[in-house]
Amino acid sequence: MPTGTGKTVTLLSFICSYQLRRPEVSKLIYCTRTVGEMDKVLQELERVLKYRNEQLARENALTDAATKILAVGLTTRRNLCLHPSVTNAESREDADAICRAMTASWVRASHGAASSQSESRGLFERDAPRSSVVPTEELLANDSLCPYYEKFETEGRDALIPNGVYTLDAMLSFGRARGWCPYYTARHAINVANVVVYNYQYLLDPKIAGLISRELARESIVVFDEAHNIDNVCIEALSVNLRHDALNRCMGNLQRLTARVREIKDSDAERLQTEYS
Repeated sequence: MPTGTGKTVTLLSFICSYQLRRPEVSKLIYCTRTVGEMDKVLQELERVLKYRNEQLARENALTDAATKILAVGLTTRRNLCLHPSVTNAESREDADAICRAMTASWVRASHGAASSQSESRGLFERDAPRSSVVPTEELLANDSLCPYYEKFETEGRDALIPNGVYTLDAMLSFGRARGWCPYYTARHAINVANVVVYNYQYLLDPKIAGLISRELARESIVVFDEAHNIDNVCIEALSVNLRHDALNRCMGNLQRLTARVREIKDSDAERLQTEYS
């Protein structure tokens, strides 16, 4: 079907109503191809839920379950980051590397930061009132660690996140107000969110899904937008690209390793011969 015919709104309306009727189906996982599509789905969802709750209120049928909805989108660090070193990176790979260099457990341990806590610890309670905690400017003084991640580790993992639909801009604003890393806030929140919107790769790529999606409920409804792209996504996720220069370096390393092993064997044999002769 062509774009603009209301497919997304229809699907969201139906599934969210089904979730309201069947509370045991606690999560909708909506997979998209691009960041723009992900944000558009969240914006559509916000309008759908607002209209639905208005109609339920008119009929005196509005319940707590209808209003207590948490929806989040998850994308790459580069798109959900407040640290200038990451946002100014030239590529996604560079952004990921810079982020890991500031948040890895061994890096934090070497700077005396609190040890990283388990990903499954401290899931958000979602009935909290909205409040703002403005981060101090001094947090950016230490370039070796990310101040937003450190504040999320100390305050965010057990903190309260209000109900609502968090588009990318909304999550960035929330993280900026609290001084928390928006990427890790969103990544942690998907475990308790009613609606999760993210890229195909987070569910289909075994390397990524094992880190991001392993704790999501089995009783989830999964939607693949533009599902005819699934084949290509799976092929890409399970393929390995090798270049000639990489193979040549591997061959050189193997030759050096073989020569070193032969050298050690000859040395040991000579030592034994000398010792027992």
